[in-house]
Amino acid sequence: MIIRPATRQDLPELLKLSQSIPGGMTSMPFDKSTWQKKLEAVEESFCTPTVKDKEAIYFFVLEDMESGEIVGTSGMHSGVGMNRPFYNYRLSRHVSKSSELDITVKSTSLILCNDFTGDTELVSLFLKKGHRQGKNGQFLSRVRFLFMHEFTDIFSDRVFAEIRGWLDAEGSSPFWDSLGKKFFNMPYFKADFISAVNGSQFISDLMPRLPVYLELLTPEAVAVIGKPNKEAAAAKKLLEKEGFYYHDTVDIFDAGPVVECDKNRIESINSINKFAVVSGLHEANMSDASECIISNCRFKEFRAAIGKVHIQEDSTVQIEDSVFDAIRIQPGDQVSILPLR
Repeated sequence: MIIRPATRQDLPELLKLSQSIPGGMTSMPFDKSTWQKKLEAVEESFCTPTVKDKEAIYFFVLEDMESGEIVGTSGMHSGVGMNRPFYNYRLSRHVSKSSELDITVKSTSLILCNDFTGDTELVSLFLKKGHRQGKNGQFLSRVRFLFMHEFTDIFSDRVFAEIRGWLDAEGSSPFWDSLGKKFFNMPYFKADFISAVNGSQFISDLMPRLPVYLELLTPEAVAVIGKPNKEAAAAKKLLEKEGFYYHDTVDIFDAGPVVECDKNRIESINSINKFAVVSGLHEANMSDASECIISNCRFKEFRAAIGKVHIQEDSTVQIEDSVFDAIRIQPGDQVSILPLR
């Protein structure tokens, strides 16, 4: 298995992959023209490192080298909201008191905000069901931090991720049905799809500008605010291990939690080391070898794989032979290494 940047040639495989994804993953809609535009933007983003305040998409695929099949994806969207508005709801608490009646009322409201404009979003973490074993999920999630560590200047200081929100057995969102549907007059998946394909300007046009009090929503809607979809719970746990936390911000469609972390506090970024490769891994050193994610430190030709490494006393590394061709390195090249958990 290798992880590499997506290209336009991956369009048929990515369409097949997105067709198998349950609803609610806005960054991977089953729509050919949207994928074409996205892959063009990805290739443009990988041409030249850009400044952190400009919008760019770094999208990776997990490829089975034996079959050529794409079995997973992950990515980063830098400069979020610089080209088109990016909205969330922020939860705000209020306390009112009447001295005359001796009554205190505590309430919570949802406030439409653009707090993450210019920040870096982790997106599109998906792994096909038949491959959700071993270290594949961890590999897909953490490889983004290898790339972020290597090219840190093009990413913002704050990194965040929108976790898919809770849906019922029929695939409906109680939160959307109680709030968004009343203003947009369309089912949840249609609104989510329009946002993915056409952008979120319609939200700005139609969504209420004033705070929305939770007391006016159904109990079912309130109960799922900040609650992840069962399909996304594992992704949330992986990010929490990295230091990400939920801080009262949710998705505007399904109220899924938004988790965030300062880039310099991300556990994986602080666990990465860079070495020069001296040779393949000899049998004599296998017992001292550890399994790691290894990347080739390149921008446009970024490649990463899982393999055994042996760190020597002179701070050089030996890497198992299969990794050399997979990530296109030779003795003398620099590699970044992140130990697996």
